[in-house]
Amino acid sequence: RTRNIRGMVIVGLMQRNRLPSHLAELWDEFPAIVTGVRTRDPALSFACSDHHALALAAFEKAISLGYRRPALVLDGVIDALIEGRFTAGFLTGQSRLLPQRQRTRPFHEVAAARKDITLFSRWLEQTKPDVIFTLYHEVDRWLSDLGKCVPDDIGLIQYEWRPIHGGWAGMDQCNDLVGEAALDMLISMIHHNERGVPEHPRATLIGSHWVDGTTIRRPTSGSPTPV
Repeated sequence: RTRNIRGMVIVGLMQRNRLPSHLAELWDEFPAIVTGVRTRDPALSFACSDHHALALAAFEKAISLGYRRPALVLDGVIDALIEGRFTAGFLTGQSRLLPQRQRTRPFHEVAAARKDITLFSRWLEQTKPDVIFTLYHEVDRWLSDLGKCVPDDIGLIQYEWRPIHGGWAGMDQCNDLVGEAALDMLISMIHHNERGVPEHPRATLIGSHWVDGTTIRRPTSGSPTPV
């Protein structure tokens, strides 16, 4: 049933970065590239967005817009899936650009908050952010339910901006370019007759770019330039 397959691009990993063991024979028979995340078992070559650079660039942009208490709302499962790179970029931004008293604790209990918004409400009251980085458009609804106005009270910055929600400000991960890079890697493997789990997996990271939107306030005069 696989005689016409030349190679595989593996997509759709949303819960774990380990591939099903019952498919292991495929890695030995065909060239394979993973897109979106880095896999651990097996560790295959991959193409994905540069999550750490994206989070750091978004943080620097928020500071340049005059925000002083940025915070992160990110599901812990997704954070683990990408090996903490969003959180690492966020924390790097804090350590470089903010004094200790203005640094905030990320909120990772997104799944639980979908069932009990008081978890998010308590974190919001304790943290008092002026802008939130997130992957979830529902955060806008949560803030509205809690009587907060976006962007007047709190700004929102999307880590994965998409045209369908074009009013948001955020980072465009350029997923079309990630897909193109994955195909380029796969074609190269086919040409070089490479298959199996590589001893040294290759990585292609695609940069993101900022997209302006109505979920953030306009820059304040005299806002400092990030270092």
